[in-house]
Amino acid sequence: MRPLSSLNRFLKKVPVNFAVILMCILWIVPTLGLFVTSFRTREAVRTTGWWTVLAGKPKVLGEPEYQTYCASCHGADGKAITAADLSNAGVVNQYPSASSLLVMLRQPVNGNEVHLKDKALPTNTKDAISTLSNVTTYIKNLSGQTKSTSQFTLTNYIDAIVGYKGTQDYLTDCKEKVSSTLAVYKCNASDILNSAGIGAATLNTLLVAIPSTLLVIFLGALAAYAFAWLDFKGRQWIFALLIGFQVVPLQMALVPMAQLYSQLGMQSSFLGIWLFHTGFGLPYAIYLIHNFISTIPRDLFESIYLDGANHWTAFRKLALPLAMPAIASLGIFQFIWVWNDFLVAKIFLTTHPVLTVQITNLIDPRGQNWHILTGAAFLSFLIPMIVFFAFQRYFVRGLTAGSVKG
Repeated sequence: MRPLSSLNRFLKKVPVNFAVILMCILWIVPTLGLFVTSFRTREAVRTTGWWTVLAGKPKVLGEPEYQTYCASCHGADGKAITAADLSNAGVVNQYPSASSLLVMLRQPVNGNEVHLKDKALPTNTKDAISTLSNVTTYIKNLSGQTKSTSQFTLTNYIDAIVGYKGTQDYLTDCKEKVSSTLAVYKCNASDILNSAGIGAATLNTLLVAIPSTLLVIFLGALAAYAFAWLDFKGRQWIFALLIGFQVVPLQMALVPMAQLYSQLGMQSSFLGIWLFHTGFGLPYAIYLIHNFISTIPRDLFESIYLDGANHWTAFRKLALPLAMPAIASLGIFQFIWVWNDFLVAKIFLTTHPVLTVQITNLIDPRGQNWHILTGAAFLSFLIPMIVFFAFQRYFVRGLTAGSVKG
């Protein structure tokens, strides 16, 4: 009977274990792919998947296409034609994209000759660009700009911080002094706070998230103490109404609040967005802290009142210290919610873009430069991770606040 009962217990755990493993895979694999991609070069991200780095062997992209269309004239090393030396970065950079290379190849050479005499490109423009995209990758390899798809780099992170959208990367263009793409950059440490990058956006996000979190904690704790230990008329009804406000989506208030802010001159101001996040964060904050404070034995409050303390002293010296698990848990929730907010910041803080808004601005109008988003994404959640791990010991205790009495 014992082996059979052990087998039954094992089989009962199989669905649970399978679900846990599946959830871990669904979270870990995309995150790992994003992390690996954030260290890959622009061309590697554009042409191959992140999993190709697991092979461990450098792969030169575009070699077959180059051999088919270009090697017969330019040579295997690209140096056969002195006037068009493909090992020269200056020559290659004249054609940064497949489209620009296609335009050049369709023009006559020496008045009447045509390019690619031995083998013509596909007549369909889309197919031709697809072919030439690999060729551009290969000639960048020849000129020393792209070594292989397994090369790792920090340029995505640097470009994200300064908000750089050049044809190469920020450090390379600063070194080569490419003025056409460095119009608003000084190529020094001051570029970290460039308005187009996530460096300045990080400061804006901190200026939004920290006050919004502290206001919610302070006001929520005061209100929770009042609902738990002060007797006033209609207390239970007001508390029930307040809890009901949690089901109201903030999207319903966007238009009327935007109109009100416009009339009060608070549009695109930090004060306006602080008040908005505080207002919509208070119902949950009061509910969470109230559930914790209400479980504190009444004898403790009666004893401190007998010693001559008023409600402010009882709140500051007794309720707040004992409610720290709930307050820390609330702080984590509120900070991460505000940090990850996009819609409210997009509407009420247009002149000071926060991280979530600025990350979307890193993509140019043609949908390119999305490789920078991988580095920006990881930089954006460093601070929330620090906050979470700093207060994680209170997290579980805060989540169970008020669930068990006695």
